[in-house]
Amino acid sequence: MRRRMIAAGLAAASLCAGALFAAPASAAVPAGGGHGNGHGHGQCSLVDKTLTATSSVNQNLTETFTTYGNTGGEWTGGDSTYSMPLGKGKTGWFFSDTFLGTVNPDGSRPTDSPFVNNSVVVQDRRGDLTTITGGTPDDPAGIIPPEPDGKWYWIGDPTPGRHGTVQVPLLQFARTGTGQWDFAWTANRLATLDGQTLQLEGIVDLPSATGINWGSWTLEERGTTYIYGIADPGGVRSAYVAKVQGKDGLKGTWTYWNGTTWSANEADAVPVVPYVANEFSVAPFRDGYLLVTQDTSELFSTRIVARTSCSPTGPFTDPVELYRTPETGALGSYGDPDVFTYNAHEHPNLRQGNRILVSYNVNTFDNVGDVYDDASIYRPRFIDVQLKVTG
Repeated sequence: MRRRMIAAGLAAASLCAGALFAAPASAAVPAGGGHGNGHGHGQCSLVDKTLTATSSVNQNLTETFTTYGNTGGEWTGGDSTYSMPLGKGKTGWFFSDTFLGTVNPDGSRPTDSPFVNNSVVVQDRRGDLTTITGGTPDDPAGIIPPEPDGKWYWIGDPTPGRHGTVQVPLLQFARTGTGQWDFAWTANRLATLDGQTLQLEGIVDLPSATGINWGSWTLEERGTTYIYGIADPGGVRSAYVAKVQGKDGLKGTWTYWNGTTWSANEADAVPVVPYVANEFSVAPFRDGYLLVTQDTSELFSTRIVARTSCSPTGPFTDPVELYRTPETGALGSYGDPDVFTYNAHEHPNLRQGNRILVSYNVNTFDNVGDVYDDASIYRPRFIDVQLKVTG
């Protein structure tokens, strides 16, 4: 029974992978134009320039998480893979669905491995990793545990809050039946974590009226926090933008980009760029912005792409391929048609000049078999991408 429940949770994660089920476009999706409040102000040196990329596996981080997962006795795999500086040289790696426990000598995962819907792995300045969860050692729970009625939470991109706290946007899901795919998004919410212990202080509601899943990414810039979300207009997974201003972070008053200006009405929000995944990144780049995402213009895409813009609200350029993930499908490195990759994004806090760090997740549709037979499948991968702008 426990194995079936874990499988349902991982299946839900698969459904939210963006690239997996976003249908090809049936209608054009407008790109958002106009001026945001970013330093680009609609014009920047990226206009009419050519972006190219050279990519390679970041062996250090990939092997760090592989070794830790196999030998640490705590975290053995997870997805989402957001990161945030925690001070004193520490980095918090924030995961959604997470396996805990140990890995067998043959690389398989025990079938009674603990499973929680979210966790944080803290990396100290020496590179050592420690897993943070809720609950107790004998009965671990997520940092944000399920509700008494069974609703559970996947995390979005964390952002700093008041008094050193950490704000984590949440997607709340609920079961709608007994089948593997019987679940649905129900609300956006916001968790506040203690900045030292990363334990939950409280949860409040976030805007949810339109069905946009907010929290795919957060961008902090000079007193303004931009919040990116996703929805599927016309079957095309697309990004939307809201913003808040002031020290309250995501607890502040939200306004929404309507294609021309900022509106107080969530229903006025318009898509600003098509074919993003459920998780992606938007970060300052030169005097403009860089968006990194898994391509969702095709099913089960192996393509990680980038777009540039002079404003956090777009318009964004056509996508430029950064990397093709080697794990996917029968012809991939696992030789397994059930294996797929998803939710690529940058880690701007770990950027070095024009060399960016990108992570992506690996999963399988055979999540009652593969994730136990080979623990390496359900872990993040990291790549270094050297960007070059010419023209």
